[in-house]
Amino acid sequence: MKRKFTAAITTAALALTLLNGCGNAEGTPQTTDEPAAQEQASGEAPAADTADSAAQTESGEAKTVTVWAWDDNFNVAVMKEAARVYSETNPDANINVDVVSLSKEDVYVKLQTALAGGGSGLPDIVLLEDYVSGKYLNTFPGSFADLTDKFDYSQFLSFKVDAVSQEGKTYALPFDTGATALYYRLDLIEQAGYSEEDMQNLTWDEFIEIGKDVTEKTGVQMIVEIANNKTTLVRAMMQSCGLWYFDKDGNINIKNNEALAASFDIIVKMKEAGILYEAESTEGRAGALNNGTVASVVNAPWFISSIRQAEDQKGLWRAARIPRISTLDSSINASNVGGSSWYVLENSEVKDDAIAFLQGVWEGNTDFYDTIMRNQGAMGSYIPAYDTGVYEEVDEFFGGQKLNGLFAEVLPDVIPVNYGGYVAEANDAITTALANLFEGKTDINGALEQAESQLSNQLGR
Repeated sequence: MKRKFTAAITTAALALTLLNGCGNAEGTPQTTDEPAAQEQASGEAPAADTADSAAQTESGEAKTVTVWAWDDNFNVAVMKEAARVYSETNPDANINVDVVSLSKEDVYVKLQTALAGGGSGLPDIVLLEDYVSGKYLNTFPGSFADLTDKFDYSQFLSFKVDAVSQEGKTYALPFDTGATALYYRLDLIEQAGYSEEDMQNLTWDEFIEIGKDVTEKTGVQMIVEIANNKTTLVRAMMQSCGLWYFDKDGNINIKNNEALAASFDIIVKMKEAGILYEAESTEGRAGALNNGTVASVVNAPWFISSIRQAEDQKGLWRAARIPRISTLDSSINASNVGGSSWYVLENSEVKDDAIAFLQGVWEGNTDFYDTIMRNQGAMGSYIPAYDTGVYEEVDEFFGGQKLNGLFAEVLPDVIPVNYGGYVAEANDAITTALANLFEGKTDINGALEQAESQLSNQLGR
């Protein structure tokens, strides 16, 4: 059962959450597992870039579809490319697509304000992270168009479709994915007596044992996470079991969550074994890898750009499926962290045109998906695109490995879960619980009980 707050309470809570880094994959303000948002100097929407349709209406004016998104180098760039492709392939559509670049925080705050205020000033299409979309669907029912019959969702990854669906209806066009991988320095692994083959099909227990040898023989710690926020690992481990902070009905699922308990145990074992490097920030995490302080990291495709910053390490890196939890039969060597989707506003004056635009590019055009994968590293959710040439390309930085192909293999295996819409709040509770656990203030069961209590109080459940 999905609880709906009263309008006044929900609006205030949502605004505070968004300003506090809502939807942030790390669960902390100013940091994210996804590409960094491009901040705007003012809260006003900047002038939009437009892909002009060749054809005009009888009056000489084309309809305009306005899109809100963040990150000029990723989401915005991808949607601009979609607008260009649509203009070329549908010259008679009479549609211009205006892609408005905002910071992620501005997208969420402006959207929340407009919806709470009755709908004035809304875009026609908006990008929402899968981790927060449930919050908007619950808080503002009827505000987003039902797209259930508008796309063949069997052609999209099931866990992505589940993330944008509620009560039998689907409300978005799935966009990017966060297929997790274990990125590691093969040269350091080899110095410890292991091979690339040894890094395949691992359990976390096996990973820790390898890590002990790597740290002992090279002086380099095996894996890095952020000191005050280890939720990337937690979420990756948890979803590998098909479990989440919330159950399939949206109820909080923390204190009795076997996957969460197992992930806490694994992270504590890493700490005790001396193989866990705790970085002070997102930038510090990347820096520890770039300067050779750490041998591996678990993260999504968009983290690759951070690894590539160390040009002198070209050819030394490899990627593999993440380890699984050996104590849980449900755990697999596949998971996902993050990802976003495109929503159409129900009261848009050009709703049908907005849907037609999404249909015309995002469903069926595999060349488009190839382009955004090559240019932006954006791995979409459209399954037929995984059979194209881009997934056969080798990556010399990763020793000639077919890196894109690895992600294409992982993603269909990811187990769908109900994100619940309040992942940022859950991340905060988990972060506090882990800190108490590390400091010896509680045991794992106590930490999980504390986290559930904190989240329940925050959400009023």
